Amino acid sequence: GYRLVGPSAVQCLPNRHWSGMAYCRQIRCHVLPAVLRGSYVCSAGVQMDSRCDYTCLPGYQLEGDRSRICMEDGRWSGSEPVCVDLEPPKIRCPESRERIAEPGKLTATVYWDPPRVRDSADGVIKRVVLRGPEPGSEFPEGEHVIRYTAHDQAYNRASCKFRIRVQVRRCPVLKPPQNGYISCTSDGNNYGATCEYLCDGGYERQGTSLRVCQSTQQWTGSQPLCAPMQINTDVNSAASLLDQFHEKRRLLVISAPDPSNRYYKMQISMLQQAACGLELRHVTTVELVGQPPHEVGRIREHRLSLGIIEELRRFLHLTRSHFNAVLLDKAGTDRERYISPVSPEELFLFIDTFLLSEREAARRAQGGDPCE
Repeated sequence: GYRLVGPSAVQCLPNRHWSGMAYCRQIRCHVLPAVLRGSYVCSAGVQMDSRCDYTCLPGYQLEGDRSRICMEDGRWSGSEPVCVDLEPPKIRCPESRERIAEPGKLTATVYWDPPRVRDSADGVIKRVVLRGPEPGSEFPEGEHVIRYTAHDQAYNRASCKFRIRVQVRRCPVLKPPQNGYISCTSDGNNYGATCEYLCDGGYERQGTSLRVCQSTQQWTGSQPLCAPMQINTDVNSAASLLDQFHEKRRLLVISAPDPSNRYYKMQISMLQQAACGLELRHVTTVELVGQPPHEVGRIREHRLSLGIIEELRRFLHLTRSHFNAVLLDKAGTDRERYISPVSPEELFLFIDTFLLSEREAARRAQGGDPCE
């Protein structure tokens, strides 16, 4: 534990003095520097054979020599270690959750708290990265994975994830009524969707018009029927008669001087063969045939009174002297006149080009022509 300072031997000189002098000094090492984010404990301070053991603060790991010994030459063995942050931060995501889509929508707005993040070393989180939509976003139907990644100052990272499941409650798919169709909001059968029952021209709805898909996944009300419209010929005026067809049917009014008129017979024959196309386009035929007092007016099997026949002729400017026909739209407006028989193809082309509403045109485009 000591070393000699001076000569190892001395001699008594003639002048009665020693040739030199020496002494023993205790062997000591220099004081070890402080360790950043760590410390050390020595068994005998800085004396020879003293052992110094290093430790790091919680969250840090020692890299290098764990112990150093003060040697005989007054130097410490090994080299100075360092304390490094190798431990990733602790991160905990929110719990997975399930949400029901909002009424009338196919999405749900979902909120959540940010993840809980803690660093075991210096407590400093450099950044937290979200992979996925932000809290408060609208999520569509299905399962979605949200991931978070946290980085500490030493660029260690840790990740977590949770799931968001969005369920769309649905009612059974509604079937359109015979001779009618359905117009629905949203996706048609999801919670909150409203479906309106509509009837084809010439048919009248019997029952509720609207049904709503409830959260119980059941529809309100019951399915209505589309029944053939009832034509009432026992009215006081032609206006009352025509009003029954307003926004429901188009009218093709045919006038002929005599039932044996060849134009009349030709026209009726062509229309009978094209009955499907007429019904598809919501066309009802009105016949005014003959001369008073034996003049006949009819709509299908319904007979018209002589007074109604006379009013119709005056209103539509139809003479009894020769064959002629007039096409009325669903608003009762005179749209086209014919002085000779019109072929179904020509009639249908005019209706499809000029008289179809947007809804009718869309249904025709979707459903095609069932008469082909």
